[in-house]
Amino acid sequence: MLRTFSHPLPGEMNERNGEMNERTELEDAPTDNSQQTVSDDDEIDYSSKPEFYDSKLDDRDELWAQKQRSGRISDAVLSCPACFTTLCLDCQRHEKYVTRYRAIFVVNCRIMEEVSQPGSKRKRNRRGSQSEARPSAADTFKRVCCSVCSTEVGVIDEDEVYHFLNVLPSEA
Repeated sequence: MLRTFSHPLPGEMNERNGEMNERTELEDAPTDNSQQTVSDDDEIDYSSKPEFYDSKLDDRDELWAQKQRSGRISDAVLSCPACFTTLCLDCQRHEKYVTRYRAIFVVNCRIMEEVSQPGSKRKRNRRGSQSEARPSAADTFKRVCCSVCSTEVGVIDEDEVYHFLNVLPSEA
C-alpha cells in the first residue's frame, strides 16, 4: 500500500487534530532583505572622472587601424574561424568562388609542409594506364595554418600568394 503525506494548506482543516491551520502574521510579512536592496548605482560617485574610461580611445583605435592598413582598400578583413585571430587586412575576393580570398601580406599565419593540388597526383600516359607523376611547380602548394590555434586556413602557391579557403571575412 502506497501512503502519501500531505501538509494542510493555510485555512484548511487539519485531519489529525481537527484544528484549523491559520496563517501567522510572520508568514505574511515580507523579508527585511528585499526591502533594503541597495543598487550599485547609488554607490558610484559620478562627480569624479572614471579611472579607466577614455572618450578619445575609439578615435585613436580607428587611426591605428587605418595606419596598419596603409590606406589600402580591401574586400574583407580575414579571421581564423576557430580563434577569431586576424589573418589578413588586405585581400582580394575570388570572382567565381566568393568564399575564397587571395592575399600577399598576412599576419598570424604559419606555412606547413608541401601539399599538391588535389587531382594532380596521377596523370594518364598515352596507353591509358595510370602512373605516378611528380607535381609540377605550378601545382605545388603549401598549407597555411593559424599561428595561434593551428587551424588550416588556406594554401600558399609557388608565387607566394596566399589563397584563403577556410576563413571568416568581415567588413573592411
